[in-house]
Amino acid sequence: MRSIGDDRTARARIRDEALRLFADRGTDVVTVRDIAAAAGVSPALVLRHYTSKDGLRDAVDEHVAATFEAMLDQALRPADTGPFDDAALPSLTEMIVRLLPAESPVPGYLGRMLLAGGRPGSALFERLYAVSRDALAGLVAVGFADAGADPEVRAAFLLVNDLAVLTLRPHLTAALGVDPLSAAGMNRWGAEVLTVYRSGLGGDAPQT
Repeated sequence: MRSIGDDRTARARIRDEALRLFADRGTDVVTVRDIAAAAGVSPALVLRHYTSKDGLRDAVDEHVAATFEAMLDQALRPADTGPFDDAALPSLTEMIVRLLPAESPVPGYLGRMLLAGGRPGSALFERLYAVSRDALAGLVAVGFADAGADPEVRAAFLLVNDLAVLTLRPHLTAALGVDPLSAAGMNRWGAEVLTVYRSGLGGDAPQT
């Protein structure tokens, strides 16, 4: 008999393989049988753990949302580490590069969720937006940022700028000749983002 511990391991493996397949091919075309084969389990075990493909998709959605919330929470507690400088400006794309392995399917799946619309994508965006609002408030509290005339719009602006890199990543890679989420890509992308945030479109990047 499979032990409880083995079942938990199989449950996580099923979820992770579903995430990878959903990110690569989309949720509509991936079947329970596909996921079971990728995870090395039977379709019956997939349904035992998650009841249906919709139940498994819900679990993947929750995992992706929790992953991003944890990343942002880790990134946006800089008051504990001393004064801010330009390099401390929180960026979702920078957190992905630093905290997720290069082969992670999470960014791709996030892009699919947000572009597809529907309840899962809307719920995830609401959660990320709430975190962005809290992050901006934290930056304002320690004197690194100004809340602006409309803090809600400012928080949305910062979040959308980062999410755009994820959802348009293939197009940006083709246009720039470098993956913006690679180390080399972030060196180029991050320098310009910081310059615009700091000085507007009339600002020049600092000389190195």
